[in-house]
Amino acid sequence: MGELILVRHGETAWSLSGQHTSFTDLPMTERGENQARSLAPLLGERRIGLTLVSPLVRARRTAELAGLDALRITPDLHEWNYGRYEGVSSAEIHRTRPDWDLWTDGGVPGPDQPGESPSEVGHRADRVLAGALDALEQAGDSDIALVSHGHFLRVLTARYLGLAPAAGALFQLATGTLSRLGTEHDRPVITAWNLTLPESVLRATPPERESAP
Repeated sequence: MGELILVRHGETAWSLSGQHTSFTDLPMTERGENQARSLAPLLGERRIGLTLVSPLVRARRTAELAGLDALRITPDLHEWNYGRYEGVSSAEIHRTRPDWDLWTDGGVPGPDQPGESPSEVGHRADRVLAGALDALEQAGDSDIALVSHGHFLRVLTARYLGLAPAAGALFQLATGTLSRLGTEHDRPVITAWNLTLPESVLRATPPERESAP
C-alpha cells in the first residue's frame, strides 16, 4: 500500500512574519512559489493516485506549481480557525495573554469567525484521514497527497499516530515541504518529515562538457 503525502503550502507574507493565517486568502510570496516548484522533483518520484487540496489559494497554487493534477478541493483541509487571533502573532497575543497556547486553548471567537478548539480541529482531521485512508486502500501502490496548512497538518499527523490533537505541537512543519505518513509492521509511523530540495540545487546547472578533439 502507498503512503499519505503531506504538502504544506509555500511561504506567504504572514507565514514569514509569524501572523496566524487561516481564512485570510493570501497569495504566496515569490519565494513561496519557488518553494512549491522545488517540490516537483520530490513528487516526481512518487505515483500519486489522488490529490486532496485545501480550498485556499495558497494551497491550490502550491499543488499546481508542484506538478500535482486532478485536484479534489476538500474544505476540511483548511487551516485551524483562529477566530479573532487571525492576522495576530503569538508574540502580540502573549502581551495580554501570556499563558495562551494554541495547542491547548485554541482560537478565540471573534465578530466574524468562531475560532476552533483543538478537539474541533482534531475532528476535522479525523474526517480527512478516514477518507484519505479509504482512498489509499483502493489505490493499490499509489500514494494520496494532502495539500494543506501547517497547524492543520500537524494535528492530522498527531491523529494519524493515535495521539491527541495537542500533540501536533511536537511536529514542527516548515513552509513548502513534503512529509510522508506510512506504516512499519502495520503500525502508523512518520516515514519522512520536512523534505525539500534546496533552491541552490535547482538553480545549479551542470558544467558544459568539453568537446572531444
